[in-house]
Amino acid sequence: MTTHKQIGNRGEEQAVQFLRKQGYKILARNFSTAVGELDIVAQEKKTLVFVEVKTRASNAFGGPIAAVTSAKQQRMVRAAIQYIKATTPKFDSIRFDVIGILPDSLEHIPNAFIPPRMTL
Repeated sequence: MTTHKQIGNRGEEQAVQFLRKQGYKILARNFSTAVGELDIVAQEKKTLVFVEVKTRASNAFGGPIAAVTSAKQQRMVRAAIQYIKATTPKFDSIRFDVIGILPDSLEHIPNAFIPPRMTL
């Protein structure tokens, strides 16, 4: 029997491979802070990209993209601030993407949400 953690790990690996094929450089995976975790931190040209990966075995309880709630978005923003403070990366802009994965599909939404300007 496959656990939720195993499904999630496979989905994150699939997302990393997808991003690499698209030309992204992977900077960090599972960056954890007291305020939240970032699944993938990547760089696309001069843009720092924070990626949330949601993997589902089916659409039975709603699609993976819908699982990225406003509360999850807020945690991502707080974790992104911690990442920037900890690593001081060089970038021109930042972006928050979501990748939703089902057994037969992968959906990438660049700029899935924009945090309030005052946050960053």
